[in-house]
Amino acid sequence: MSFHSEIGIISGSGFYHLNTDKKAEDIDYLDVHTPFSDQANRLFREKLNNHCVYFLPRHGVTHSIPPHKINYRANIWALKELGVKKILAVNAVGGIAPNLTPGSLVIPDQLIDYTWGREHSFFDGLNSLHDHIDFTFPYDDELRNALIDAAAKLNIEITPQGCFACTQGPRLETAAEIQKLKSDGCSVVGMTGMPEAALARELGMAYACITLVVNPAAGLSDELITIEKIKTVLDAGIQDVRSLLNTSLEKLQL
Repeated sequence: MSFHSEIGIISGSGFYHLNTDKKAEDIDYLDVHTPFSDQANRLFREKLNNHCVYFLPRHGVTHSIPPHKINYRANIWALKELGVKKILAVNAVGGIAPNLTPGSLVIPDQLIDYTWGREHSFFDGLNSLHDHIDFTFPYDDELRNALIDAAAKLNIEITPQGCFACTQGPRLETAAEIQKLKSDGCSVVGMTGMPEAALARELGMAYACITLVVNPAAGLSDELITIEKIKTVLDAGIQDVRSLLNTSLEKLQL
């Protein structure tokens, strides 16, 4: 398979292959070794229409890796080794803002990191002033605008900004914790947005994400949050996510 791409896609829950018309065993893959794991990282070389991309399901293709156990450093390093310069990530999230109901798509422009204990930097122990990256605006404008323009072209409704609260997981949040996040100004809540975004910035890679709201955050609905309901929303919303990715790639790969 002749292949070259500077774009990587990192997928989340419910999104384990870019293509739906191929069996997993028919999709080309490669194993990339990194300094951050004894095991190689498996990435897939896929095409969405005519666009070549490297595809990495952060939870694994069988969703065997919980959010707090993902080797984020190995994932980002592997993409860098392959020559990736731009990363589009997909995250399943809970909706905090009142207008963000299940099925809503949000392109965040800010984030707050509430995680702890994760390996969150490539610069551990180097003691260099150059290790302090500017992270004022965590998401790349070119990538965000490509996604926003794609939504307009496809007539897909999105919210073009918002603050992503990244929590530790794997448990869902309490109602009181969601009220805290809401008072902090957060719009959506998920478990995999960090340190992924910061690691990409450390390696000079552009990064942006699409978040798909799969449930009202804890305490914001009378209904209990169940995996069955989340899966139903994921199945319905992932096709719009694929369409956004495909159309944005038309612009990004010019």
